[in-house]
Amino acid sequence: MKKRRTFDIDLPEEPGSEATAAAAAKVETRRSPMAAAITENAESLRERRVVEEAIRAENDALAAEYVRMKQLGLIVDLIPLDQVETFKLIRDRAKGDDQELEDLKTSLRDVGLSNPIQVEPRADGRYELVQGYRRLAAYRELLAETGDAARWGVIPAGILPRGEGLEGLYRRMVDENLVRKDISFAEMAQTAMAYADDPGTREVDPDRAVAELFRSAPYQKRSYIRQFIRLMSRLGDDLRYAPHIPRALGLKLAAALDDRPELVLRIRAELKGWETRSAADELDVLRRLADLPEGEDDNARKPRETQAETPSRAKTTLQLPTRLGLAKCTATNGRLEIRLAQDFAALDRRQVEAALLRLLDDLTSRAG
Repeated sequence: MKKRRTFDIDLPEEPGSEATAAAAAKVETRRSPMAAAITENAESLRERRVVEEAIRAENDALAAEYVRMKQLGLIVDLIPLDQVETFKLIRDRAKGDDQELEDLKTSLRDVGLSNPIQVEPRADGRYELVQGYRRLAAYRELLAETGDAARWGVIPAGILPRGEGLEGLYRRMVDENLVRKDISFAEMAQTAMAYADDPGTREVDPDRAVAELFRSAPYQKRSYIRQFIRLMSRLGDDLRYAPHIPRALGLKLAAALDDRPELVLRIRAELKGWETRSAADELDVLRRLADLPEGEDDNARKPRETQAETPSRAKTTLQLPTRLGLAKCTATNGRLEIRLAQDFAALDRRQVEAALLRLLDDLTSRAG
């Protein structure tokens, strides 16, 4: 009888043979359930690591992009109006005499805000306004008039990175308004003077502040601003409508004050106590004392010849439903405005005239 070996091992055949393939298949079928589970778990872990690494790389890229956009001031958010302060920069816009603010408010109602304001975060969580004083003022007036906090209680704002120096913030404010046609030489001169007076800036000379602030402006324009500084430094506190002073009148008046310093006292005496004067009244005084005939300064913006420029700022705003849609009406001292989706120029002139006469007769008879 043939003796059986303790270990009956079949040696593998030559590689590539049918016997070798069969042996491999036999080993595979003999793998235990535990071994199969371990293999599957290892493969799952490898796949999970690949997914996690891809997610981590995407998050890192998004974080880097966010930091880049934040450094450029391209992050925009909705900020509550009561979180925005206007203390840090002395504005280059005259307060309380903005005749175009109503037009801006109408545009905001109709199409919304297309250009967000710019703010800088403060350490206490609030924000300092850098650009967009008129837009902020319009939002605040609309909130006060409508009480609609959902629409007008927050404003789109580009958030600048913290830490930029005052010089850079002033430049941002000035450069934005330089491209606007309605920024006056008096307002630019006042900005340069305020910048030089600001204890947080290095410059103390308004003339040199012009070169720093208005670097983007041509030389001739900077020269005009410096001459308006001479005018505003002498009469700024006495003038109520300085932004309305045309360039030619301002330059002539600055030269006249150099030659005849006593004009300061004469102008001050004529304007003192004249509380009901309009922009046209004030310009007439300046033009007369500067010996500048009317008509020589027509190259600059003109004041509106209405009583709405008096200190009285009482205003009534109405929205009335009509068969043509919602009519938006604004009534102030000396001004009545009606906005409606209707081409009134296409109507017969006599029809419009008759309707206006009936309206005015009715209003004035009731007022009387």
